[in-house]
Amino acid sequence: MTNFRWPRLLLITLCFNVLAACTEQAPSTNSSQQADKNQSFEWKMVTTWPPGFPVLQKGAERFADNIRVMSNGRLNIKVYAGGELIPPLQTFEAVSQGSVEMGHGSAYYWAGKVPEAQFFSTVPFGMTARGMNAWLYDGGGLELWREIYKPFHVIPFPLGNTGVQMGGWFNKEINSLEDIKGLKMRIPGLGGKVLAKAGGNPILLAGSEVYTALERNTIDATEWIGPYHDQRLGLYRAAKHYYYPGWHEPGTVLELTINQRAWESLPTDLQAIISNAAQAENLRMLSEMEQKNMAALEQLRKREGIEIHRFPNEVLSRLKKLTNETLIEEAERDPKFKRVYDAYQNFRKKNDAWSAISENAYLAIE
Repeated sequence: MTNFRWPRLLLITLCFNVLAACTEQAPSTNSSQQADKNQSFEWKMVTTWPPGFPVLQKGAERFADNIRVMSNGRLNIKVYAGGELIPPLQTFEAVSQGSVEMGHGSAYYWAGKVPEAQFFSTVPFGMTARGMNAWLYDGGGLELWREIYKPFHVIPFPLGNTGVQMGGWFNKEINSLEDIKGLKMRIPGLGGKVLAKAGGNPILLAGSEVYTALERNTIDATEWIGPYHDQRLGLYRAAKHYYYPGWHEPGTVLELTINQRAWESLPTDLQAIISNAAQAENLRMLSEMEQKNMAALEQLRKREGIEIHRFPNEVLSRLKKLTNETLIEEAERDPKFKRVYDAYQNFRKKNDAWSAISENAYLAIE
């Protein structure tokens, strides 16, 4: 009898190991293992973007369409732009509470609730999209991000990147740091804190409010995204001085957020579809942003009255120093912030060292 039972036990063990190896590298759950693989799901996604907003809102909609196709209609996601179902800047709260299953935005929008989450969005003078993707996917960043969001019952995924942004539109020239003092500027996240340290007045506005505020002089300046979206929003009609580089947002990660209970309700194959669709859309959005910004910058250069300036070195150097001071001060006040700050800085040092002799060295060739 022993000779017959041993092969059977071995077979069972091997089958178990194969199933374990095939598990998708995504947040693991127990309930999803038992979900009915014939069941269909109807989900809602809310975003922070205006209706019809190209690349970002359209990318979120494309992501939902791809999931519907790949799941053969088993997972249907209805996407709502900012304000269509809930206010734009309440998407994180809606996903956390389970009012909707998914959200799309960027982590610095909820800095008041989760200050340390800003590192998973963008850091002034920080890593570009290349470095951020390396950290999140292969440097432990995504695991840390999910741990930070776990108390809110939210599971995050990277879903898009704006690339290096522009410095913004100003109603006057910026020749020194004195020109920033008292400046009312729409700028979110850590960049806003740095601006305040430099003497400016940061203001957080949703995208749909930016143009009107600049045109009516409610604000003196605004950063938005890059040439493509700035031109579409008509910001060149409200201000004439366009500055670069986007020191405050060198590679802004856009995030997909999923309610934890909703995630756990899915079978593992649908979880895998979401994970892989998110990675695909992350690359697609960044690629689209780069191509469209190239073309739009060329058009803006031809517009009469538009002056495209580089921030003076004095201003950039001072802002960089103030950024370091701001990050250290925030880390000293908040242990959670410090933990993520340390992880980000440790990876960034390695990334900077590699970039210095790879991409940066290549671009410096004359």
